[in-house]
Amino acid sequence: MLCDRVIGGLGMAQKFRVVIVGGGVAGLALATRLGDSIGKSGRAEITLVDKSFAHVWKPMLHCFAAGTAANENDRISFLSQASRHHFEFWPGEISGMDRKARTITLAPVIETTGEVILEERKLEYDALVLSIGSRANDFGTPGVAEHCLFIDNLVEANGFNERFRMELLKAFGNNEELDIAIVGGGATGTQLAAELHKALDLASLYSFGKKPPKLKITLLEAGPRILPAFPESVSAAATKQLEAIGVEVMTSAMVSGADEKGFMLKDGTRIPATLRVWAAGVKAPDVTRKFGELKLSRSGQLEVRPTLQLVEDDNIFAMGDCAFIAEKPVAPTAQAARQQAHHLARYMPAWINGRPLPAFAFHNKGAVVALGDYNGWGTFPGGKVFGGGWLRGITARLVHIMLYRQHQFELYGTFRGTVSCLVDWLDVFVRPSVRLD
Repeated sequence: MLCDRVIGGLGMAQKFRVVIVGGGVAGLALATRLGDSIGKSGRAEITLVDKSFAHVWKPMLHCFAAGTAANENDRISFLSQASRHHFEFWPGEISGMDRKARTITLAPVIETTGEVILEERKLEYDALVLSIGSRANDFGTPGVAEHCLFIDNLVEANGFNERFRMELLKAFGNNEELDIAIVGGGATGTQLAAELHKALDLASLYSFGKKPPKLKITLLEAGPRILPAFPESVSAAATKQLEAIGVEVMTSAMVSGADEKGFMLKDGTRIPATLRVWAAGVKAPDVTRKFGELKLSRSGQLEVRPTLQLVEDDNIFAMGDCAFIAEKPVAPTAQAARQQAHHLARYMPAWINGRPLPAFAFHNKGAVVALGDYNGWGTFPGGKVFGGGWLRGITARLVHIMLYRQHQFELYGTFRGTVSCLVDWLDVFVRPSVRLD
């Protein structure tokens, strides 16, 4: 069946072909829903493309990076999901597009040894949905690309965790301090700082009988406060909580460069750091600039109409962090991406039959930030804050967990979602509380 989709295939009569590039929050949700509707009925052929073989919930990447979540249990296999929900999965990374021929090019799949596993391929489409997410934006700061770690995807999060564990082991063995600097005081950087301290607290339980090493974490934010998307009261409370667990929070700290020993600030201050993490800014993947004459935002996002169709092409859609609705911009969040996926899943089947697409309308349901087990806060759409206080933000932290479980239930279904929750609960009695290997 796969070879029929490749250019130069058998030339058999084709169903309407929907190709979804990117298996993140939006992409996998859309593939699953369309597969269960028009894919199952045989009205269309749904294909999901992703460079990885498994999906993780991006708001949990900081937990995977710190090792406080076992991503073996939290990954959803694309192949398994495809077989259960009537769509195909193709491994690969988009590298080009031919809008006239309605094809996309997938870059070769290369093994770590350099062996080419899959050659460059082309896929035909009748409707293309781009959901390729976003990356941290280094704004061209010298040395960042060469000397900093990123946690924009599971591969990078696991890579950081490997480095963190090795440096932690070195600090244990040599009785040294471990210095970590994180640039970016948004949700990712702030939550990562807390999770790293939580990881050290848990790892100290398995510390070879030695006193755990001192962990110094510096959080650098260019703006006047951390968590700028939240009310000032949350920013102040989060700063106080981070400082209470030993994190140094530096605001109005403009980074001018990075090297193998740390960061340089514009005021001349040097921040030494063994591990340097860049979690600031948001931009679309650089590949969007290779798609030809398409209108892009300043951060490289694909400009779309309110219907989520590209300005230049009715047959190409973009959603999630890589999309920019110029008429009514939406913040690049998992919440917005999920709503956009639901919008297309609901209306695309009728659009295939010639009906017009309605405009997407974002419904803000609030936001949540959880600082490990230390504290958490949430905001309602009207700006009212909940969480914090003497209960250590247990309500906000529970909401954060429930959002993840909701995501799992949507993809797995009620039965498999319930089993997944039960397995995770039982797993705490078997595995260590933090990744150690």
